[in-house]
Amino acid sequence: MDYQFEREWLETLKRIGEKFDMGQPDLTAVIFLVGLQELQQFDKVFKKDEKVGIMHIGICSLLIPYGYYTFIGRDEEGWPHFERQEDLPELSPAEQDRLMREAVMRYFEGID
Repeated sequence: MDYQFEREWLETLKRIGEKFDMGQPDLTAVIFLVGLQELQQFDKVFKKDEKVGIMHIGICSLLIPYGYYTFIGRDEEGWPHFERQEDLPELSPAEQDRLMREAVMRYFEGID
């Protein structure tokens, strides 16, 4: 186990929770938060399918720095759209989790 990584992950979750007044979120909640941040529609109540779309926005946004997606623009309703640049490699569930946690830590570097 990579204890340094785990400490950094828990510290990141703590900072996110404090910044957004949400306790200590889990990875799914953070991905949704990233999607909502990128969507910039905070005063809207979302339907279930829209929430799935927000998760997609979060995942794509987190994976842009790794070269898997690029942002291509927003539609007429303001929803961001992405283009896949390359397929993700075959990853085990643990490797997928690690990649997403690394991406979250990178995305939130420097938040107070």
